[in-house]
Amino acid sequence: MAPRIAGIAFLKVNSGLLPLRGNFTVSPSAYERAGIAGQDMVHGYSELPRVPYIEGDVSLLPDLSMENLEALTNVTVTAELANGNVYVLHEAWCKSAQEMNSREGQTRVRFEGAFCEEIMGAAGQSFPLVPI
Repeated sequence: MAPRIAGIAFLKVNSGLLPLRGNFTVSPSAYERAGIAGQDMVHGYSELPRVPYIEGDVSLLPDLSMENLEALTNVTVTAELANGNVYVLHEAWCKSAQEMNSREGQTRVRFEGAFCEEIMGAAGQSFPLVPI
């Protein structure tokens, strides 16, 4: 039987569930690397810190307050993915400038944080594409 690798997901902020709609993205990387090429060969790469984030579209349910979302700072954001992996964004804040799509009844919410912790799924449920 093939493992489930996509589908159901959950977005929690300080243990409270947000009504996740779709377009869910987790970007846990702490660094961004860029190659440095000379005129003769590749000389190496640069490495700079980057801000990890978790974002997705959430439904505009009557009890979802944009003002309360924008006020969120120093929170813990947890993304639980269908493959069993969990990502925890620590010391996070809600990036402001919310835009509500009334036709679709949703808004995109982005949380950025100090660092993101990856917790791999249960044995047999997830598999790396490359050996680590």
